[in-house]
Amino acid sequence: KTHVAMNDERLITAAIVTTGEKSDGKYLQELIEKSRKTGMEIETVIGDSAYSEKDNIQYAKKNKMELISKLNPMITQGGRAEEDEFEFNKDAGMFVCKVGHMAIRKAGTLKKIKGRNPRQTYYFYIKKCLVCPLRDGCYKEGAKSKTYSVTIKSTEHKDHEVFQNTEGFKEKAKQRYKIEAKNSELKHRHGYDVASSAGLFGIQMQGAMAIFAVNLKRIMSLLKDEK
Repeated sequence: KTHVAMNDERLITAAIVTTGEKSDGKYLQELIEKSRKTGMEIETVIGDSAYSEKDNIQYAKKNKMELISKLNPMITQGGRAEEDEFEFNKDAGMFVCKVGHMAIRKAGTLKKIKGRNPRQTYYFYIKKCLVCPLRDGCYKEGAKSKTYSVTIKSTEHKDHEVFQNTEGFKEKAKQRYKIEAKNSELKHRHGYDVASSAGLFGIQMQGAMAIFAVNLKRIMSLLKDEK
């Protein structure tokens, strides 16, 4: 898989060819650093939702850049499962199941896993679950506890969610089609949709030649426009 960065003038400023086992977002910071080495000053980064990882949001903030990348719906919606079966009672601060049984306690600590948001776990009175008329599909036979977990949004995600709902974010997000157009040019006009050789090194060489060709064409076009 080839990860590409492009500037406002539609010139490719950095590229990384990988075996594709990691998500696109893992390469954002490397693409930015490679682009910076060419002399670019970067104020805004535009990408799809794959690039809105917490680490990237923190990186953008630290480097005083705007990250125009929508959060994954799983994050904005809180990552709740079985939403139609559990409702939150604001007064009690607990979730209530479909039958009306309220959780008796919630986990005292929010376990944090690197790269993921913490989860809050709510515990229900198991003896009620044993005799519940709707136990099928909800209670697992032999289980010693019944829990319901909710993903807690990080501060970074909360702030970014507010940002992505602004008009400024929405307007800049419209520019993302340009990178898709460049990818299409690489694939359909320069044969980068099919590998011409085997192995990662071979693909890197093919990518380098294809990117050199599209950049040269774009430079010639820009020079022509100046005249």
